[in-house]
Amino acid sequence: MTWFRGWLLAPARAGIRRESARPGWPLAGGIVAGTALDAVFGDPRRGHPVAAFGRAAQALQQRIYRDSVLRGVGYAALCVLAAMAPGVLAQYLTRRHRWLRLAATATAAWTVTGAASLTSEAERIRSALQAGDIELARAALPSLCGRDPQGLDEQELARAVVESVAENASDAIVAPLPWGAVGGLPGFLGYRAVNTLDSMVGYRSARYARFGWASARLDDVVNWVPARLTGLLAGALAGVAGGRPPESWQAMRTYGSRHPSPNAGRCEAAFAGALGVTLGGTNAYDGVTEKRQRLGDGRAPEAADIARAVLLCRATAVAAAIGAAAAAMIAGRGARAAGPLPR
Repeated sequence: MTWFRGWLLAPARAGIRRESARPGWPLAGGIVAGTALDAVFGDPRRGHPVAAFGRAAQALQQRIYRDSVLRGVGYAALCVLAAMAPGVLAQYLTRRHRWLRLAATATAAWTVTGAASLTSEAERIRSALQAGDIELARAALPSLCGRDPQGLDEQELARAVVESVAENASDAIVAPLPWGAVGGLPGFLGYRAVNTLDSMVGYRSARYARFGWASARLDDVVNWVPARLTGLLAGALAGVAGGRPPESWQAMRTYGSRHPSPNAGRCEAAFAGALGVTLGGTNAYDGVTEKRQRLGDGRAPEAADIARAVLLCRATAVAAAIGAAAAAMIAGRGARAAGPLPR
């Protein structure tokens, strides 16, 4: 029976060997190219794939929603697997075409990252604040975060923007890149699906406390490492925003666990230390007030600190793209060095 097992498994073994022998540069180049495309062009104005996924997920939710954890688990699994399926297919179709793999990877990276839209919205609010137009800044805030803008003064608006830039530096920029470096096209798309579901149903509201539990916990898991990586990178690059790495890392260690989120607090605390400001305080979401602990030892944020946070976010995005590309290259070389699978 040994010959039969060898004959049966031969095609699979050959396919895995061919795939593992692929160089890492198409994935690495796609990561860098996709990050550059986002920086230059931003999100597509029409037909954005993430928006299409959100509409499809919302339609599915309307059909299968029940106030049930089990139903929410099934919903999250269906949505994530459906989002990953095109990536699996594209990865298979481009397995022998290096330049097509690079192009597909660049498109996926461009689709799932959002540095340009995040920083442009933050800059728009900064400009309104520095022009003294508080009402315009309040009107623009919902495009960046979900807290109620009414009644917020300049310092509270600046705090909201800096916190959103810090948190989304991980969710919208850094986190997709290592997942893409590890999982290729399915990794990019699967991560963005998880993060989008969390933003849709991962709330502790009466409607989603049970149904959204799986989506929220899955998002916590997939962002655990990227959030800490974001904090470490932001600390290392604190100098671009006028800060010092030791102070950023110390703030991350001291205050990172005080945030309600197991991940967002690391990013926000690292940014607070790098910028020399204090984040946290009283936030209102849909009329529900939430008091968060203090993050950092500095002064209250001001409008000018938004520009510094944006600069730090952009530097972190560049470092993350370079690191993810390097990891993809190293992984590709390691796969080739490992040679054929044992018989």
